[in-house]
Amino acid sequence: MTLKEHSKHPNLARPAYGNFGRNEWALVGTNCNVIKSLAGKIIEALAPKYQCAYVDASHANADTEEVLPDRLAQGATLEYTDQIRSRQFHYQKEFNPFQFRPFFNEADLVLVNGNHHQAKAQIVFIDPTKEASLQKRVSQLTHVQLFLISESETEIFPFLKNAIPNWGNIPVLKLSDTGEIIRFFERQMQAAKPKVNGLVLAGGKSVRMGSDKNLLNWHGKEQQYYLIDLLQEFCEEVFISCRLEQETSIPEPYLSLPDTFTGLGPMGATLSAFRQNPDAAWLVLACDLPLVNSETLAFLIGNRNSSRFATAFENPENGFPEPLLTLWEPKSYPVLLSFLAQGYSCPRKVLINSEVQILQVPDQDVLKNVNTPEEREQVLRLLKQRKETV
Repeated sequence: MTLKEHSKHPNLARPAYGNFGRNEWALVGTNCNVIKSLAGKIIEALAPKYQCAYVDASHANADTEEVLPDRLAQGATLEYTDQIRSRQFHYQKEFNPFQFRPFFNEADLVLVNGNHHQAKAQIVFIDPTKEASLQKRVSQLTHVQLFLISESETEIFPFLKNAIPNWGNIPVLKLSDTGEIIRFFERQMQAAKPKVNGLVLAGGKSVRMGSDKNLLNWHGKEQQYYLIDLLQEFCEEVFISCRLEQETSIPEPYLSLPDTFTGLGPMGATLSAFRQNPDAAWLVLACDLPLVNSETLAFLIGNRNSSRFATAFENPENGFPEPLLTLWEPKSYPVLLSFLAQGYSCPRKVLINSEVQILQVPDQDVLKNVNTPEEREQVLRLLKQRKETV
């Protein structure tokens, strides 16, 4: 008999983080001023479209004893200062990736001074004045994506060829060609745009309706399958979010995604989706919205802002974002968890208090939420009127 290998921890899907964020590059192999200057040019070019961050170390007190900010010197562990145009936190503790990642969660792109910090991918400068220094860091070159050569150089250092098996396939650019370097990062960011999965919310108990809303037939088939058909056009994979006991009632080839955050309604369903795939964006659509159509979904996808936490419609009835039809980006996962940790399970509250792309819905009827038999009759009459006018 063969015993199964024992695992102490559940097999959780982990986001594709580096030390700071998902898309991070260490600039290494030249002096800090060159790194800082190039990073500034890249950030200035990409900041209108992407949220950018920079990681460095201060050289101000390199030769003298560091003077702590007043409150830290007096024993505080944290000092916060509102400087009107920017905000500043002072800590005395050391940080590791588990502390860094929440701070950099909003960033789409993180550039790192590789002379002081490591990152998941690297941009390597071929600078003869720093060859010896780079050779000491060769073990940090785990995923080199670009070589930058100074005007006086024409060859990659021999030790890099020995250390990097695929060095011949890595693009090489002149350090002076700033425009092409920026285009390199633009291509990287376009390629890193998260894919979109669909999630049909069908796990509610429909207490007010008196019958399962996901099984209502508005358009010739049960609503949950009608919505799947709509989402298939825009999503790589589409899942029915359901309670565990509902899973066996969903036939092939439809995909189910049972709640693992139970008793939390749409918030729990969305978190369960991110728990399964934390690197996908999730287009969440509730069965409560029988008037959603392809045009609405196309408008949402076409106006998606993947640099924000989510893209959502403003509900004209209350002026708030509508969480029952929202495209959540991967960076929203830790934010949703943080709200839950603070005792909030309302996804609308997350949308209201986060940087979200808000759209005006082309057809206001699309957001009619049907929860009672009376609301059902109203929508049935509206659908009948629309058919008669076609």
